Amino acid sequence: MSTSTKSAYHHGDLRASLLEAAMGLLEAGEPFSLRAIAREAGVSPTAPYRHFTDRDALESALAAQGLRDLKADLLNGRSMLTQPTDLADFAVAYVEFGLRRPELFRLMFNNACDEGNADRVQAAEDIRELLRIGMATVYPDSDAENLATGGWALAHGLAYLFLDGKLPAESNEEIAERVHAAFSAVLAVH
Repeated sequence: MSTSTKSAYHHGDLRASLLEAAMGLLEAGEPFSLRAIAREAGVSPTAPYRHFTDRDALESALAAQGLRDLKADLLNGRSMLTQPTDLADFAVAYVEFGLRRPELFRLMFNNACDEGNADRVQAAEDIRELLRIGMATVYPDSDAENLATGGWALAHGLAYLFLDGKLPAESNEEIAERVHAAFSAVLAVH
């Protein structure tokens, strides 16, 4: 066991070290298990079980972190949403996140939300609330809840269409233009 890992554990950082190791393996496209992340973090094979009951619990923790990272990307440098183009910019940021971190994105959304993981439930709710507030601000007389659901579905669908190669694009700029155009077209119908 490395000195830094041992030191980190004694300072209460074992969970963070394990999540970092798991995220690294996931985003590298390598298979991971609790044993593999223990090896990667330089701790005993049983150490992860102090924080994660099983692989599902680990994946749920990774998904919660991914949702928090997504929210940070959506908010990055953006002020209060006031125009439909601001909402389209959110959609572009959403798709860009999915394309930049595809393994994490798929983990976040390919499994049902673990209702037993309060952290993951809250992280997902924070995204929903951010979208609802955005829709309510831009369209104050609308059904913001349902409009936010529709907007999220559109952005999410576009992300997967690009991820799966169903909407080919030559560049990130082309992807951004196509997402912006699709989102703007749908909002214009509203």
